[in-house]
Amino acid sequence: MPAADLETDLTPLADCGACRFRANLLSQGACKPGDCCVAANSGRQIDRFFKANPQFAPDYAQDGFWERRAIAARYLPTNLLPPLLKDPDEAVRRVLAYRVPFDLLIQLRNDSDREVRITVADRLPEEELEAMADDPDYLVRVYVARRLPQGRLFRLVADPDSEVRRIVATRIPAVSLGLMAHDAEVEIRRIVAQRMEIEDLALISKDPDWTVRYEVALRAAPDLLQSLLDDPEEEVRLAASQCLENNTSHEPAHNE
Repeated sequence: MPAADLETDLTPLADCGACRFRANLLSQGACKPGDCCVAANSGRQIDRFFKANPQFAPDYAQDGFWERRAIAARYLPTNLLPPLLKDPDEAVRRVLAYRVPFDLLIQLRNDSDREVRITVADRLPEEELEAMADDPDYLVRVYVARRLPQGRLFRLVADPDSEVRRIVATRIPAVSLGLMAHDAEVEIRRIVAQRMEIEDLALISKDPDWTVRYEVALRAAPDLLQSLLDDPEEEVRLAASQCLENNTSHEPAHNE
């Protein structure tokens, strides 16, 4: 059975006799019971109606049905969006978070709905983004960590969520990675060992996890490699030995 027919069977048809559009849109084929209808309690039918007749969206911006308001908000001219910024339903505010101009996004920065704040964090200009670094929801802070300018990531190096810190570890300037050398998560310390300046690798060369020390051995300077030849883990010792051998073989020959 086609999807449209299935929806007609499951969604009660609106009463066209009481509809304001009966004499114009209905007769013109611009709306259709069970398929393209603003009076139906069906999001798909309402959306089809506004898609075909966006000029009527402002008439429903304050409608009593939350889904009708939310769908109407998708089709409203942007100058008519501000009154909906404090709409009581989060579905309406989620639409606004995608659509309002940047200068109005700040009003949604502390919205009670996480999805609204995530969209704001994804759209907000960088110079306004740092204020969301203390958001109580980790996923909002993830979006902040992905977009915050590298030089402003310091405040997130000790974030309570490991996913936020992992993003910080991949983005923070390499010279500052020493701040994360003792992170609680092994994966994050491995990223630190892979990215930090070679002269700073000694900070993490005694890490309790051998996989971190292995990453150090792959990049360390010869003097640090010497100390890793006595590492308790064979894989680390082998890596250090191989890297030392490679360094020696690439040294230029000196004339006697």
